[in-house]
Amino acid sequence: QVQLVESGGGLVQAGGSLRLSCAASGSIFKINAMGWYRQAPGKQRELVATITSGGSTNYADSVKGRFTISRDNAKNTVYLQMNSLKPEDTAVYYCNARVVGTLSFYERDYWGQGTQVTVSS
Repeated sequence: QVQLVESGGGLVQAGGSLRLSCAASGSIFKINAMGWYRQAPGKQRELVATITSGGSTNYADSVKGRFTISRDNAKNTVYLQMNSLKPEDTAVYYCNARVVGTLSFYERDYWGQGTQVTVSS
């Protein structure tokens, strides 16, 4: 089993910043990629940013230039630095990890419980 634990969410004014963290633990052989997704009320879950173990990143157009994803492979941890936050960034943010387990050759996705980010205007 693999668990993802998120932290760093909260309430912030528009223009402010937050830093989300997500640490993976459990029966992990390697993590090929990690990422952040978000879901606002009444909307579908959407990709925010992803990063591979090699450091390649991908961002949603709506957050480019404002958010930065990074990871510490030694700690199996991914971060999301969110700057210049807007009210439309308000959502539950979910951590994702694409994991090769110690007993499997196959990848599977694991999800964190979500952390609330609220941006006030």
